[in-house]
Amino acid sequence: MTSNLRDRAAIAGVGWTPYSKNSGVSTLELALRAIVDSLDDAGLTIRDVDGFITHGVGDSVPAAAVAHSLGVDDPHVLLDITGGGSMSAATVGAAAMAVATGQATTVVCWRALNARSEFRMGGTDRGAPTLVEFQYQVPHGLIAPPQQFAMAGRAYMAASGATSEDLGHVAITQRRHAQLNPRAMMTKPLDMDAYMAAPWISEPLRLLDCCLETDAGVAVVVTTTERARDLRSTPVVIGGAATGGGHSFFSGRRKEYSVSGAADLAPRLYTNAGISPADVDIAELYDAFTPLVLMQLEDYGLVPRHGAPEFVTAGETALTGALPVNTHGGHLSEGYVHGLNHVAEAVVQLRGDAGPRQVPNAKVALCTGQPGYVSGVSSALVLKGDS
Repeated sequence: MTSNLRDRAAIAGVGWTPYSKNSGVSTLELALRAIVDSLDDAGLTIRDVDGFITHGVGDSVPAAAVAHSLGVDDPHVLLDITGGGSMSAATVGAAAMAVATGQATTVVCWRALNARSEFRMGGTDRGAPTLVEFQYQVPHGLIAPPQQFAMAGRAYMAASGATSEDLGHVAITQRRHAQLNPRAMMTKPLDMDAYMAAPWISEPLRLLDCCLETDAGVAVVVTTTERARDLRSTPVVIGGAATGGGHSFFSGRRKEYSVSGAADLAPRLYTNAGISPADVDIAELYDAFTPLVLMQLEDYGLVPRHGAPEFVTAGETALTGALPVNTHGGHLSEGYVHGLNHVAEAVVQLRGDAGPRQVPNAKVALCTGQPGYVSGVSSALVLKGDS
């Protein structure tokens, strides 16, 4: 089946605020700054925008508030998607649908959060989120994300034979990428001794297995592919988008906890985009925690089942490897903007604008959201350089 969405929409601009531990401004201000930066990259203005899409977990501002703050009185598309990193790719997929079907001409997608200075996820200085699954988690002490994802990581390690050193290679490789990225928060060299010496957070996760807490905003501009070709920056085509299910602690729907919901989503995504895993040149894989990188390499069919530890340890996810992964340093070293910074990095790579971390001849990128643990949902994109 051919997807009617394939190649009909493109990302025409990307924008960022600085990444920090204390932005000093509101999440609304972060959103506005990132959006304006992305529009400038595309050669557009606020007057061109008629769609606004974001995602969050009660830690930012609604799309309508952003639209009104920018002076857009009659937005054609307003969408607030509930979900953290799980739905990061879904925002771009929804924007692609909006412009491909004529509901809007220009849609901005963004994620803005003060995740260090204001709303620390899993923090114990406030009540648990008003999500149904938390009534089943909090009594067992499963409050913070490292506690939740430690169980998935341990299940994967038991099934695959992955070791702590294998997780360390993920963190070390991505830190090397971050050292070439002027936006990255963490650029201090990292070796295995330093990784192994880091304190435990929740076994098998050490400190350096965990993503950063970041104050930042990231935005992308989506319009039709034909229109994008007439704008300032080289467009990146949206080849395919998909959302899917996953694990949640109360559903009990999945029998194998070491395999994520991405394994179900991936075939549909590749069919929509008209590609196979072998066509992927770079992968920006959601890396809230190191085990998720190994799991997604397998669940998206990029390596054989239980082959990810050997693949990463052999250096194949480095910039010079067979499949560069998280070329910006990812959430572990660049910053944690709930997945949308992965989309922005893919755009930069596919344009050929990544400077010293540029992957030669990168034409197809896989961008993934959190693969479905805890939230029970996931999303992903295939992006392509415009040829």
